[in-house]
Amino acid sequence: MREKNTTAAVGGIFAVTLLGKLLGLARDRLLATNYGAGMSANAFLTASRIPRVFFDAVFASAIAISFIPAFSAVYERDGKAGALRFGSEFTSLTAYVTLAVSALGVMFAEPLTRLFAAGYDAETLALAVKLTRIMFPTVFFTGIAFSFVGILQSLEHFALPAAISVVSNGIIIAYYAALNEKFGIWGLSAAFLLGWAGQAAVMLPRLVKSGFRPALRVRLRGGDMRGVGKLMLPAIVSTWVQPICLAVGTRFASGLRGGAAVTELELAMNLYTIIIGVFALSVTNVLFPRISRLEAAGRGAIAPARAAMLASVAFAALAAAGTMLLAKPAVSVIYGGGKFGADSVVSTASALRWCAPGMPGYAATAVLGRVYFARRNGKTPLLAGAAAIAVNVVLCGIFTGALGIRGIALASSAAATVNAVLLALPLAREGLFDGGETRALIKQTVSRLKRGDGNSGDSNSGDSNSN
Repeated sequence: MREKNTTAAVGGIFAVTLLGKLLGLARDRLLATNYGAGMSANAFLTASRIPRVFFDAVFASAIAISFIPAFSAVYERDGKAGALRFGSEFTSLTAYVTLAVSALGVMFAEPLTRLFAAGYDAETLALAVKLTRIMFPTVFFTGIAFSFVGILQSLEHFALPAAISVVSNGIIIAYYAALNEKFGIWGLSAAFLLGWAGQAAVMLPRLVKSGFRPALRVRLRGGDMRGVGKLMLPAIVSTWVQPICLAVGTRFASGLRGGAAVTELELAMNLYTIIIGVFALSVTNVLFPRISRLEAAGRGAIAPARAAMLASVAFAALAAAGTMLLAKPAVSVIYGGGKFGADSVVSTASALRWCAPGMPGYAATAVLGRVYFARRNGKTPLLAGAAAIAVNVVLCGIFTGALGIRGIALASSAAATVNAVLLALPLAREGLFDGGETRALIKQTVSRLKRGDGNSGDSNSGDSNSN
């Protein structure tokens, strides 16, 4: 029965997450067709990336990763009521911290924006700074939203947390339909902020029904809160691998194709995340609370982690092959048209194609990282994530000059692979790769790849002109 419940939960989350990602795709298409790869789009994406990519990653994953094991331990010790009190105090602490961070972000918007847009001209940079000030309070709503996500997932309520991107993307799409012509990029920035506020608001009624009550006071001396703090930094570094790779890539891309490569790289990475992220998140969102409870109860989690990792990596390998084969037609259909011209389609497809080899590493990391954090071992993910980020920075510096946007994407793929390998090696000694199912699944995946083998590029792809 447990296996059937798990399968149903993963299937339900997959469907809801896919809907949210498809709406995100529609949102990106509206940005591309309305603003192209010009000044407004580049400024908006840069301004939204700082709070969205960095702090979204921190609070979407780092809060959940560090919070869920502690919540599970309190639940085992003090029951549901004690765990909810702990969750309420943690949410309040997160709200106070993110409110302060939001204020600092607004104050220091200009140096932050310069850091990630070194190649912009003065006019684009000035617009990006102003938009950053509008959108930086997203950090506050992100912190609250993903504290709520952590509590609901710990209580095994998975569907509503998976649906929050449907809310935010729906608000932004509604803006395009009704108000974009009147308010333009400024109104879009406000809609972006409103969308994140909606994510937090939609979960509050379900939390209250579960027994959650807000707490104004926070007890910082408790061992449970310190346990979260000890895992927070490793969780941040671990979950920042892809966002930092994107931010580093953006800095290099801002000097390519008059800055248009920033939008092209962003759209390619968004599509990459949709292709692989839907499945990986569906698996790990269900897996993580359960392996956290297994570890809290003193039982091993290698067996369920092995099954989840193998399924994720097999899917990712097939997805990577398909992405490399179909990158250009997919980008053309999804983003092409309006102000998003043929050159931008070719450049975006090049980035997507060279990002694809990193999909198996992305999928493996999503599972393996949770095993370490369920055990409250932050050191290994911290070191693996730091090494992956270093690899990305070095390879961006080496490849960008010769390969342009393709080099940035290739550096991202290499970082994802390094991260996965460094996480897998210590667990191999515990039997991560043992068992006949491992060999059988590898053989099956290789056989499928051989049957579907084809030229991953096409003679008219125009990669040589993507820079």
